[in-house]
Amino acid sequence: MTKDGQCKDILSNCLYFTSNKLNRIMNRMADEEFSRIGLSTSYAMALMTIDLEPGLSQNELSKLLNIKPSTTSRFIDKLESKELAKRKVKGKVSYIYPTEKGLELQEEMAKCWENLHRRYSNILGEKEGDELTSIIYNAANELENKFQD
Repeated sequence: MTKDGQCKDILSNCLYFTSNKLNRIMNRMADEEFSRIGLSTSYAMALMTIDLEPGLSQNELSKLLNIKPSTTSRFIDKLESKELAKRKVKGKVSYIYPTEKGLELQEEMAKCWENLHRRYSNILGEKEGDELTSIIYNAANELENKFQD
């Protein structure tokens, strides 16, 4: 086997490498879809979560999105600057609510998600894409639960 073949074999059998490769490809596809509404995929996911669960604390939002609180703070700052979300501070806790403008984007965001799903389903097959999503979700949860023990 050539060195090139050995390298491909090692990389193709590495969960770390393959999951990162998939992540980069999916990010590119998703960002193309969400650029139509002027939001990155990450901001759109945060806004969608805020729209679905108004009044989440910043900490709760961080946990749901699986991101650091400092990243969540930047996301909220950006959404506030675009007048899509607002903070309400009670004591030491910030609660996040969608604005009317943020709620109005729900339909467009749903179209972006549908377009993304259709794009990767056309490549992978709808059933296969849905199964892959489920496998990755379950594996991530299992690894997270065991890693935190």
